[in-house]
Amino acid sequence: MPEFVSILSPAACQAGSVLRATNGSLVLPAKTHSGCGLSCLRGNELLRCVLPFLVGAMCLGAVRANAEETLVFISAFASGEDGAIHALRLDGSSGRLAPLQRTENVAHPFFLAVSPDQKFLYSIHAQKFGAKEDEQVAAYAIAGRTGQLKLLNRQSARGSAACYLDVDRTGKTVLVANYSTGSVASLPVREDGSLGAAVSFIQHAGASVDPVRQKGPHAHSIVVSPENRFACAADLGLDQVLIYRLDAAQARLLPHQPAVAPLPPGAGPRHLTFHPTGKYVYVINELGNSVTLFDYDARSGSLLQRQTISTLPNDFQGKSYCADVKVTPNGRFLYGTNRGHDSIAAYRVGEDGRLTLIAVEPSLGKGPQNLAISPDGQWLLCANMPGNSVVVFRIDQRAGGLTALGAPISMPRPSCIRVLF
Repeated sequence: MPEFVSILSPAACQAGSVLRATNGSLVLPAKTHSGCGLSCLRGNELLRCVLPFLVGAMCLGAVRANAEETLVFISAFASGEDGAIHALRLDGSSGRLAPLQRTENVAHPFFLAVSPDQKFLYSIHAQKFGAKEDEQVAAYAIAGRTGQLKLLNRQSARGSAACYLDVDRTGKTVLVANYSTGSVASLPVREDGSLGAAVSFIQHAGASVDPVRQKGPHAHSIVVSPENRFACAADLGLDQVLIYRLDAAQARLLPHQPAVAPLPPGAGPRHLTFHPTGKYVYVINELGNSVTLFDYDARSGSLLQRQTISTLPNDFQGKSYCADVKVTPNGRFLYGTNRGHDSIAAYRVGEDGRLTLIAVEPSLGKGPQNLAISPDGQWLLCANMPGNSVVVFRIDQRAGGLTALGAPISMPRPSCIRVLF
């Protein structure tokens, strides 16, 4: 809190002026004793003068604290008492995570999404993940910056092994991808943040070259485009990104041409992300252990494949499967996870969107499942789901390398991280 000083000249005191020193301290008006040349404030006058500035300073300090501390939600992919959504506070200056709240009895919350106004959180809810029964999407109200969640309602995901959620830019539509049943659906958001029943359901069809993993469709993600006109769904079983028109006002997914963007046979696309400029899309391929770059045309909603680059070291001979991909807010660096090699591949993004490998860094835990980057681009958080840990890395702002901040944080089966602004 700023130090309060009373060092005004008698003339300034008589004028009742208030000055702010260059160091942020407040200089308050003082009443002078006749002839003594000393400045002082009497009890009641002191209270009247100081109290407004004291309250203001406390509010200013709170604003600064909030600006430096970010709310983080991390899902624990489990059932019963272990199934939960953890709320933590990320210290923007040190990168340290501190626990705030724990919302319990959330069944297998594999993936999370947050509304644009950050008032609502949406989560997968599955009593038996990947079973024959349709799973659910749960809606929660976020209680300010406390991390407390209030359950609003749940609606059917219209499929099994629901694995991805996204909210459109207006906050009126929630999209869900269902892995086992190979489908996507759209759910309308009501005024209070709760969900209506799905108004769109699209069943993918087809297969690809892998006789085990690609015998049928497996929708693994669905992401709204930056301009809010399209939604792109990565289907691991089809080696395709399927493109839909989005009518956010009606919460509907509609057919689009071109309908698909193909990937290399056997790639197994899992997650995708848009570059902050909106000009490029990056798809991480679970089976191919690679990242594929597409040019994105926002007017036509089309994708043009331009580059595929490995996520693994050239000398690695074991089994590994990619999971998540994220780009820094400034668009300079991209990161992708390797489960098996248990690492994070770091890339530099060129002016034309092409990727150049910087390094492949250990994830410091088994099975890096999900990544999140702080809004200022300083910190990368990694959820090692089977390793039961979360690791915070500092991002080198010049070179893009990663440096772990201390030891991994113990957490049961962390599967998804959401960092609020």
